[in-house]
Amino acid sequence: MPVSEIAVWSAMLGGLLTLSAVALGDALASRSVGSVRNLLFVLIAGASCVVITGLPEVFFPGLPERLMMMLKASLGPLAGAMALYFLGTWLGGVREDVLVHNLTALGGTVVLLMALALAAVSSQADPMHFRALLALAGAVNLVPVVLGLVAVVRAAKLGDPLARWMGVGMVCLAGATVGLYAKGLSVSGPGLGIWLVTAVLTLTYFLVASVLGLVRNRYNRRLARLSRLEGGAEPATGLPTGAALLAEVEHVFWRTARRGGVCTVVCLHVSNLYELADAPGQGAEHQILTTLAARVRRAAGFRCVVGLYHPRCFVVVLAADRLGQATLEALTRLRSTVAMPMSVMDARQVYQPFKPALGMGVVTLEPEGSTPMEVINQAERRALAEVGEASDSSLVSQHDIDTAPGELI
Repeated sequence: MPVSEIAVWSAMLGGLLTLSAVALGDALASRSVGSVRNLLFVLIAGASCVVITGLPEVFFPGLPERLMMMLKASLGPLAGAMALYFLGTWLGGVREDVLVHNLTALGGTVVLLMALALAAVSSQADPMHFRALLALAGAVNLVPVVLGLVAVVRAAKLGDPLARWMGVGMVCLAGATVGLYAKGLSVSGPGLGIWLVTAVLTLTYFLVASVLGLVRNRYNRRLARLSRLEGGAEPATGLPTGAALLAEVEHVFWRTARRGGVCTVVCLHVSNLYELADAPGQGAEHQILTTLAARVRRAAGFRCVVGLYHPRCFVVVLAADRLGQATLEALTRLRSTVAMPMSVMDARQVYQPFKPALGMGVVTLEPEGSTPMEVINQAERRALAEVGEASDSSLVSQHDIDTAPGELI
C-alpha cells in the first residue's frame, strides 16, 4: 500500500479513535443505555471500516490470514445489522412507528444471520475465492444502508426533527460503503482522491450519527429526569413548591426556634409574569421563571429556603439569631436584583424586553408555634398590597421594608 494511502486511512483511524474517546467519556459520565449503545456502535462499526481498508495488515504483517478473511467478510454486515437496529431504537422504536420498527428490527435480524453465515463460510473458504465472498459481503452491507435510509425518510415525513440530519449521514454512509468495499476488493481505477473522499464520507457519517445520538440521549435523559422529578418540585425552576415547600419552611421554623432565633419570610410577587403571553413566543413565562429563580437564589444565598408558592410568587425564608444588618442587606439585594429588566426570546428568535413588576412582602417573627402557610399568606398579602400601591403610582422605597415582628392574621 502506498504511503499516501496509509496516511489517508491512518487519518480516518485517528478520527474514529477520537469519536470513540468522546463516546466513552459520555458513557462514563451518563451511564445510560443510550450512551453505551453509541459507544458500541462507534467501536464495532469503526473497526469494520478500518479492517476492510487493509490497514491492520500494513501495521501488523503477521496477522493470521484466515482471521482477517473472517473479519473482512463478517464484521461489516455485523456492524450494519447493529447500526440498523440501533437506528430503529433512536427513531423511537415501536412506540413511534410500527412500520419503521419492523423495518429496522427484522431487517437487522436478517442481516445479522447473513453476517454469521458469512463468518462461517469465510472460515472454511479457499483464499482464492475470497474476492467473490467479499463482494457478497459488500452487497449484504448495502441492505441495512438502504433500509436505514427508507426508515429515516419515513421518520422525517412523520415529523421527527432530527431524522433529516440522519438522512444526510445515511447518504454519506452509502458513499463510504461503496468506497470501502471497492478498496477491500482492490478495484482498479480509483486513485488517492477517491480514497480521500471515502475517508471523509466515513468520518462525516460517524460524526453525524454520534452527535445526533448524543443529542437524543441527552433529550431522553432530561425527559427521564423530569418524569421522576422529586415530588413537589416545579419543573421549570426546580424549586420546591406546594407541600414540599411548606415542609421545608416548617423545618426551618423548628430549627430556628430551637436556638431561639428569628425567621424572616419574604414573598416576591411578580404581577406581570404573563405579560408576554400574547407575544409570538410561547412559554415566555418559563424563561422568566427560570431567570428569576436564578436571581432569587443568587441574591438570597444557598443557606436559606427558596421556593415557589405559586407561579407568580417566590418565597424566601431567612433564618438568623436576630434581625441584623445581614438580613436587611439580603432583603435589599432581593428587591434590587429580582426587579432588574431582562430579555425574553420569542418564536422569531427576537428578544423582547421584560421588566418584572415586583411586590415584596416581609414578615419577621419568632417561629415557635407559627404555621408556615399562615406566615406565607401574610407575607403574600403584604406583597400584593405593595403591587397595588405601585399600580397607583405610590412606589415603596426599598429602605422602607417592614421587618418588625407582629401578630399573624
